[in-house]
Amino acid sequence: MEKTNKINIRVRYSETDKMGVVYHGNYAQYLEMARVEWLRELGVSYRWMEENGVMLPVVSLQLNYRKSARYDDVLTVEARLKNTPSVKIEFDYTIFDESNKIIAEGNTVLAFINAKTFRPMRCPDYILNKL
Repeated sequence: MEKTNKINIRVRYSETDKMGVVYHGNYAQYLEMARVEWLRELGVSYRWMEENGVMLPVVSLQLNYRKSARYDDVLTVEARLKNTPSVKIEFDYTIFDESNKIIAEGNTVLAFINAKTFRPMRCPDYILNKL
């Protein structure tokens, strides 16, 4: 199963260091933006899930940097569902520059958590049914 979604992001000045290079910590936000839009394309929003008792915290984040992104670059962030969700949901990511060269690759694992008990739970059916 591979459900993919892509978003474009223009690097803002505030996301760069003195050399105009994207600060490494900002890549995690780019992954989050792609993941949120992946869910939205599926017809589910983080807000709606939280309002309905499901939290989805990141339990693992891995990034490999290949090339620097710079101020005003337009990046494409591709989020791919790695496998069928269970208690966890895992995404792979590739970030491309405007010439389609790979800037970075990453992976996140998130856990479905019951908002009332703060205990792990299975992936809600409303997500599984859309896959």
